[in-house]
Amino acid sequence: MWLTGRLAPDFKTIARFRKDNGEAIRSICRQFVLLCQRPDLFAEAIVAIDGSKFKG
Repeated sequence: MWLTGRLAPDFKTIARFRKDNGEAIRSICRQFVLLCQRPDLFAEAIVAIDGSKFKG
């Protein structure tokens, strides 16, 4: 937050970034999964993550 001066991208900026960098994002996610599989950080469980927001 300090580096950007508290600037926050709007939804169009984020959507454009995801569209323009989709392959790179998928690649880094794939690499992260492989990295986590090496030391057995994953279990035989199913986890689903979506964009829902809930009050804590």
